[in-house]
Amino acid sequence: MISKFELRSNFDYLNDQINLLCEELKIADVVNCSYFQLPDVTQEDEKKAPDNIHVSSLSGTDAFEKCITGFKDLFVGEKKSSKILTRHPGLISVNDFDGKLKARLIEVNKAKDNLKELILKISSNDARFEAVHNAIPNLITLAAYRKIHFEDAIPYSVRFTWMKKHSTTTLSKKQALEMLHKSSGYSNPRVIDQQNWQQIVESEKIRVSSLSEKSKLRIKRPTRVTPEVNIRFTAKNRYHVSGALPFILLNPQKETKIGTLVSYSAKNIDVRKKDYSYLIERIYLENLKD
Repeated sequence: MISKFELRSNFDYLNDQINLLCEELKIADVVNCSYFQLPDVTQEDEKKAPDNIHVSSLSGTDAFEKCITGFKDLFVGEKKSSKILTRHPGLISVNDFDGKLKARLIEVNKAKDNLKELILKISSNDARFEAVHNAIPNLITLAAYRKIHFEDAIPYSVRFTWMKKHSTTTLSKKQALEMLHKSSGYSNPRVIDQQNWQQIVESEKIRVSSLSEKSKLRIKRPTRVTPEVNIRFTAKNRYHVSGALPFILLNPQKETKIGTLVSYSAKNIDVRKKDYSYLIERIYLENLKD
C-alpha cells in the first residue's frame, strides 16, 4: 500500500530539484534561448487531429522565462482539467563546463522516474487518481513524468518537427462486425439520409465478413500531433525525443545547426511516411496481414 506521505515526499523532492534547476539556469551562462509558443488547447482538442497549429517564436529573455515556466508546469491551474497537457517546445543553449547542470538534470529525471514508478504501483486508474489527488491536489501526473531531455556532446544539428501520434486498438473480425452493426443505427450528418448511411455501413460489413475468422484488425486513429526534437550527429547516428519540454544543449558549439519549430499544416505530408491502405478508411480500420 502506497501511503500519502510517500507520494507527497517523492513529489516534494522532485519539485525541489526542478526549482533548483531553474534557479541554476537563471545564473548560468545561457548562450541563446528559443521558445515556440503553441495555442491553448481544450480537453476536446486533445482528442482531435488538428489540420493546423500556429507557432509563435520567441527568443532571448521572453523565451527563457517561458522555458522556466514550462519546466514548472505541473498543476491544473487555469486549464480546468488534469487531462489537458500543455506542450512547451523550446531550446536552451547553456555553458556547463563544471558539469553541475548536467548532474542536476540527471537528478531531476531520476526523481521523475521514481515518482512515476511509485504511482504506477497503485493497482488501478481510479485508485491512482484518488491517491494522487489526495496527496498532491491538482497535479497533472503526465506533466510530472515528462523528462527534461538534454545533450552534452556536439551534434551536427538540433532541429524541431512535428510527430503524428495515433490511438491504436486491435480487434477481431467478430468485434469489428459488432462495432459496425452498432454504427448502422447512428445518424450521420455527412450523408444524404439514414437509408444511404445504412447502405454505406452494410457495404463495410461485407468487406469485413469476407475476411477469415483468424484475421487481425487494427484501428489506428490519428490524434494530436506533438513537437519533437531531432538530434543528429551523422546520417546514421541520430535520435529524436519529445519536444513537450524545452530541450537543453550543454556547452553549445557554433558549428551545430539549430532549427526552429514551424507552424503545422496537415497538408504538408511527408512522402517518406507509410501510406496506410485502410480496409475501411472512415474508421481507420486496417487488416494486419500475416
